Amino acid sequence: MPSSRRNFLQTLAALPLINATTVAAQAQKTTWPISCNTYNWSTFYGRQGKNWENDLDAFCTEFRQTGITAIEPSLTTVEGTQKLMNAFKKHGIAVPSAYVNTLLHEPDKATESIQSVLQLADEAIKYGTKIFVTNPTPLRWGGKEVKNDKQLIEQAKNLEKLGAGLRQKGITLAYHTHDMEMLAGAREFHHVMQNTSPKNVAFCMDTHWMYRGSENSEVAVFDTLKMYGSRIVELHIRQSKGGIWTETFSGEGDIDYRRYAQQLLAMKIRPLIVIEQSVEAKTPNTMNGVEAHKVNLAAVKDVFKGLI
Repeated sequence: MPSSRRNFLQTLAALPLINATTVAAQAQKTTWPISCNTYNWSTFYGRQGKNWENDLDAFCTEFRQTGITAIEPSLTTVEGTQKLMNAFKKHGIAVPSAYVNTLLHEPDKATESIQSVLQLADEAIKYGTKIFVTNPTPLRWGGKEVKNDKQLIEQAKNLEKLGAGLRQKGITLAYHTHDMEMLAGAREFHHVMQNTSPKNVAFCMDTHWMYRGSENSEVAVFDTLKMYGSRIVELHIRQSKGGIWTETFSGEGDIDYRRYAQQLLAMKIRPLIVIEQSVEAKTPNTMNGVEAHKVNLAAVKDVFKGLI
């Protein structure tokens, strides 16, 4: 077993369970629609040489054809947020959650980042957004560099501050990870989860990045659910086979999502489910975004039928 995966699993086994009867518990009582991330569409449009943001009316029309009624966009500016939200509202697309960028490990930049997100929140709440998902900026996207202890401590402190500010506005902050946070025994991931309060920082579990970040370990996915499930308010779901993202979502593949859904049900966790079935270089190319997301919606309704 590779050392990084072994260290990750050993760390999981040693950590105490967290009882999060807080914002996460409240959010889990909410009846959520099945949602979908805009990142998916960036990848489907991208392989056709197009950008969905260039014609929002055309995109929203296509999106509604899938049967999905909610979306999770990435918000960067107040003006951009207004433009997106107005387009979604016009086409009857709900926005229960949104993704926001943050840079929180550097003191001089963290304050500005927090203020920017709080300004976005003031706009987003007008459209019914309840969750802000953030994956704090790494030292280098796609890199192998890891934050040092001072940076990790600073980042956790600022996540807590941001979460408190958003909570006052009625929005739950949900911490998200990619694969970089799993490096070096997943120390960044665990430091955030162990040094922020469930009251202010919930968890958006991206199952496939957890899988890929732990060197393609389904064991790590289920151990993470066991350790931090009580803080989950949102899921990003994606399937793969042989480590390659599949064109559509299904319960069967590298991750046993039927077992995962059963575990959620047993733990009484009812999160916002966000489809993030995207395509990459080696993904089969047999259908467009609308066709794929029709399949995705049907599969999610089947696999997670006890939760929605």
